[in-house]
Amino acid sequence: MNYRQIGKTDLKVSELSFGTWAIGGSWGTTDDQESLRALDYAMDHGVNFFDTADVYGDGHAEELLAKATKGKHDKIHVATKFCRAGDIYDPANYSMESVSKFAEASLKRLGREQLDLFQIHCPPIDILRDGQVFDVLNRLKEQGKIRYYGVSVETVEEGLLCLENPNISSLQVIFNLFRQKPLEELFPKAQEQGVGLLARVPLASGLLTGKFKKDAQFEEDDHRNFNRDGAAFNVGETFAGLEFNKGVELSDQLAWIADNRGNRTRASLKWILEQEAISTVIPGFKNVAQVEDNLQALNAASFTEEELQRLAEFYKQEVHSEIRGPY
Repeated sequence: MNYRQIGKTDLKVSELSFGTWAIGGSWGTTDDQESLRALDYAMDHGVNFFDTADVYGDGHAEELLAKATKGKHDKIHVATKFCRAGDIYDPANYSMESVSKFAEASLKRLGREQLDLFQIHCPPIDILRDGQVFDVLNRLKEQGKIRYYGVSVETVEEGLLCLENPNISSLQVIFNLFRQKPLEELFPKAQEQGVGLLARVPLASGLLTGKFKKDAQFEEDDHRNFNRDGAAFNVGETFAGLEFNKGVELSDQLAWIADNRGNRTRASLKWILEQEAISTVIPGFKNVAQVEDNLQALNAASFTEEELQRLAEFYKQEVHSEIRGPY
C-alpha cells in the first residue's frame, strides 16, 4: 500500500481507501458481520482511511466503523459528512448550533473524541456562496472537535467556489472514467492550493465493473433502483449520471482496459490512482471479496500514454454529452 497526504494536512492516508455508503444502506441487502469482516480485511491490508456520513443507514455506517476501529483511533482515520440529516436548503441547518449537534452525534456514533475530517455533504450552491458555514467549521476546529474540514460537491462549479475558502482541506468529487471533467480546471487549482481530492463513485455505481447487462433489476431499497433518474437526489450520484442501459453500452466499449489488468474494476481504479492530484480513491464495498478485488488495482499494470489518450477521447466523443444533470 502506498500512502498520500490529503492536501496540506498531516493526514497520510492509503491511496486506495473505502467508502461506507453501501454497508450503511440504500444499496440493497447487507450483512453486518460480513461488513465488519470486510473492514477488518481492508485494515489488515494497509487501508487506514474510511469515508462515511451521518445519513448512511441513519448513522449505521458510523456505528459499524466504531466497532471495526475500536482501539485503533491513532492509526485509522475516518472522514464523515453532515447536513443531509436536516433541511439542506435551510440556512439554519448550517448554524453553529446545528452543525455542533451533527458533529456531536457523529462523534458519539463513531466512539471518537475528534473527527479527522468533517465534510459538508453536497450542500446547495447558495449555501457555499453565503459561506457562513465555513466560519462555523473554523470555530469547531478551534474547539478541537474536528481536525480538518472539507466539502463533498456535485459539480466543478461548486468545487471551484469552495477553493475560494483558504481553510478548506479537501474536496470530495465524483470522478471516474465516465466523469473526467474535473481534470480540466478543478484538479490543477486544487493541487496549486494544497487541497486534497477524494474520488468518489469511482466505479460509476458498478457500471465500470462490467458485471451488468442491460435492463438489470435492483432491489427496491437500492438507490440504483429508486434514484437511477435522480428522483431522490442528484442524478450524478447514481451511474455517474448516465442512463443505465447507455452506461452498460459505454462500459462494454471499455472492455479492452481489462487486458493485463485482471478486470474492468481494477483497471478503472488504476486509472484514478494514476492521477497525480488524487489523494485517495474511495470505492464502496459490501463483502470481503469486493475489498480484495479492489485492492488488486494497486498491482494492476499502468496505462500507456496511448491508452490514456484513447480514454480521454472516448470521454469527449462518447460520454460527455450523455451525462445528465449539472456536473
